[in-house]
Amino acid sequence: MFTPHKVLAIGFASLILVGALLLTMPFANARGESTHFIDALFTSTSAICVTGLVTVNTATHYSLGGQFIILLLIQIGGLGYITLATMMFLLFNKQLSIKDKLNIQEGVNQYSLADLGSFIKYIVKITLLIEGFATLILTIHWSREFPIKEAFGYALFHSVSAFCNAGFSTFPSNFSRYTTDVIVNLTITSLFIIGGLGFIIISELHSYRQRKKLSVHTRMVLKITALLVLAGTLVILILEYKNPAIMASLPLDKKILVSYFQAVTPRTAGFNTVTYGLMQPATLFFVILLMFIGASPGGTGGGVKTTTFGIMIASVKATLRGKYNINIHNRKIPGEIVRKSFALAFTALVLVILVTMGLLILEKQNFLHILFEVVSAFGTVGLSAVPAGTVSLSGYFSDLGKLLIAITMYFGRVGPLTLGIAIMEAKGHELYIYAEEKVLIG
Repeated sequence: MFTPHKVLAIGFASLILVGALLLTMPFANARGESTHFIDALFTSTSAICVTGLVTVNTATHYSLGGQFIILLLIQIGGLGYITLATMMFLLFNKQLSIKDKLNIQEGVNQYSLADLGSFIKYIVKITLLIEGFATLILTIHWSREFPIKEAFGYALFHSVSAFCNAGFSTFPSNFSRYTTDVIVNLTITSLFIIGGLGFIIISELHSYRQRKKLSVHTRMVLKITALLVLAGTLVILILEYKNPAIMASLPLDKKILVSYFQAVTPRTAGFNTVTYGLMQPATLFFVILLMFIGASPGGTGGGVKTTTFGIMIASVKATLRGKYNINIHNRKIPGEIVRKSFALAFTALVLVILVTMGLLILEKQNFLHILFEVVSAFGTVGLSAVPAGTVSLSGYFSDLGKLLIAITMYFGRVGPLTLGIAIMEAKGHELYIYAEEKVLIG
């Protein structure tokens, strides 16, 4: 039987394979040649999983047709293929069965089955509206630098890529040419913050005037997101303040802008305005922590999610205070959600450790840089700690190393817990409970 978890896992894998086959075709290559299958598979996985890690330069390796395929894969991956499939159902007035609704609920991280059709329509509508508005702003801004058609192309691609938290760029050096450009920085960061918040939060904020109420989920996400952005900006500013390769020569206001961009982009966006390979080791490790936490549930980003992080902190805090219940904003969090939070974080940590260990055996690269690449792949971020002029550390890997990173991106997008449940499907309810016995810990 195809459970919602299996449908989600198989659906993403199928789209990745189709995308890879299209990208291997000569028409997708700028020189009219066939692209190596592993590189095409890597790019397709990165696009569908809205990551941004690449082994070949998107701007120079792929033709306009190839870039359009990547853009389409990013949009599908950002919205979720289930969302788009549901829209097709609704456009042709097809009735959704309970099974269909369960698959959609799993795909968009909704609480209930009620009125899912309207919620899906809202997701698509708000996505097109936000991406369209950002495209307009960037087209006007870049029309001073490029011909209008070229400016529109750049604006459209980067607006979709940013809102979907993909990190793909058609500029050869990503956004390094716009390090201190306020309009580009604020427009792009606004896109991936909104996309990373999640559609449930966007919907609640949109209807706040009528309801005058926000759920615990929304309040948690907003609070943790603000905290991580502020803390990230401050820490990066302090650590990189005197780094001549990053921001030492810039005035204070530009240093804050650079720090802000680098604090927000690890939240699974993947764009960069500076070279991460030139950052301090302490900064890289701090960014690894931000990437591991990632974005919020129901959005376009990856990672273990902000709410998972928040519930774990609340659980540890309650345990240290000798309390049994986990309470957030005057509401008790169900024990099942607390257990799932720790299971998700533990599964993610095991995955990162195993892949990092495998790459340390296969590839002759710096440990911190490999760990950075693995967490970037798991968090569907797309950042890489490599020198200027190179696409990513994965570009130096063997085919097996590239495949390991691609698998990590897939796990990160589908979700390690979802994939685990899909593989280790429950065989039924427990028919009995064993006698309790304590075990010493700590």
